[in-house]
Amino acid sequence: MIDVVFEISGETLPAAYPFSLWDEISRLIPQLGEHENVGIIPLRMAQSKEGLLLNKRAKLVLRLPPDFIEVAASLTNKQLQVAGSELYLGSCKTRPIQHYPTLHAHLVTGAEDEVEFMAELETTLAAMGVKANLICGRRHQLTDGERVIRGYSLVLHDLTPEGSLRVQYAGLGKERRFGCGIFVPYKVISSME
Repeated sequence: MIDVVFEISGETLPAAYPFSLWDEISRLIPQLGEHENVGIIPLRMAQSKEGLLLNKRAKLVLRLPPDFIEVAASLTNKQLQVAGSELYLGSCKTRPIQHYPTLHAHLVTGAEDEVEFMAELETTLAAMGVKANLICGRRHQLTDGERVIRGYSLVLHDLTPEGSLRVQYAGLGKERRFGCGIFVPYKVISSME
């Protein structure tokens, strides 16, 4: 897997933008829907009365297999209609995925119950050959009024370089296209003494 990073510009987006963003991208490039692990890393934005404000340094990042780089690059200089807002994509570049000992995902799908959710993840990570310490965060919901995705935020720490790359390549849970289960570097957690 590799990240394709686009320069972007726009004003605001609604909280449920991941659904519309994926719909628009998959309309322009239907091939991206063919691979289960193709995903969009959630945009960094700030809350406002008008919706979510797009940060001037925000980037649109698609995480996908290297075979899709060329087709994804065809989004360069495109204007996307995202839930009534316009998002302009500028130039793009590829960014290899690096290993980090601590990773975070905003929303990972799984069991409703936190204890069951954590047990599922431990089983999944063991099957992947990944050892890590897990910190389960708050329960989140992503909805556009028709579709609903629920899950927990999650931090994995004390990852080996190999384990870190496995988690970033495969993700955890479902709904990668809506930004779920995609892991990115997180600030270091030091042991408490």
